[in-house]
Amino acid sequence: MKSLSENCKSLSGKKPIIIAIDGPAASGKSTTARLLAKRLGYLYLDTGAMYRALTWKVLKEGVDMRDKKSLAKLAKEIKIRLQSNDEMGSRVFLNGEEITFSIRSPQVNKYVSLVSMVKEVREEMVRRQREMGRKGGIVAEGRDIGTVVFPKALVKIFLTCSLEERVRRRWKEARERNSFLTKKEIKEELSRRDKLDREREFSPLRKAKDAIVLDNTFLSINETTERVLKIVKNSLQSINL
Repeated sequence: MKSLSENCKSLSGKKPIIIAIDGPAASGKSTTARLLAKRLGYLYLDTGAMYRALTWKVLKEGVDMRDKKSLAKLAKEIKIRLQSNDEMGSRVFLNGEEITFSIRSPQVNKYVSLVSMVKEVREEMVRRQREMGRKGGIVAEGRDIGTVVFPKALVKIFLTCSLEERVRRRWKEARERNSFLTKKEIKEELSRRDKLDREREFSPLRKAKDAIVLDNTFLSINETTERVLKIVKNSLQSINL
């Protein structure tokens, strides 16, 4: 019996597969995708970090959030580099400057959904993401991975989690970063982001028809990762039959 990693890399005798993980903010997508990629020896693609990097630049340059042409122009001009890191998932560099921690600020959290709503911005980011996944061997996470970016991904997971648990997780993360937002503030922000992500005109957050839903409200991050690994293994075995 081949190991999971061997099965992934030898699928169809050609190239490693693409695994797509979607879901709302604070549902555990990033950590799950990072741990899964590490287990498989795959590249971890944090697409949200790309939109956050752009948002950080928009805020730094004082670009009008309503000026779609300027946002699209900036999206095409900036250089974003993601570097895998076992502890942080991805180190993020914009035009050579590391902004890994800066893109997790409350300000970026507040505006990233607005920036990512712009059609031309999404088209540019999707183009870059597809190029990064061209050779397969990637675990990508975001909100439109299985529906838009990699619609032909072999494995698609849609992570869900109760709002209350997502608030608790984000509150815990905030305290660890010495950001003392209240749970009420975090709940309001997550609810606002959910609404924007689901109702935006281009690439809204939604489950792909062939995605497997995994509710991890009562699961630890390690339990979630194990469940996803099992789904991947089962998908590979069914195809190899």
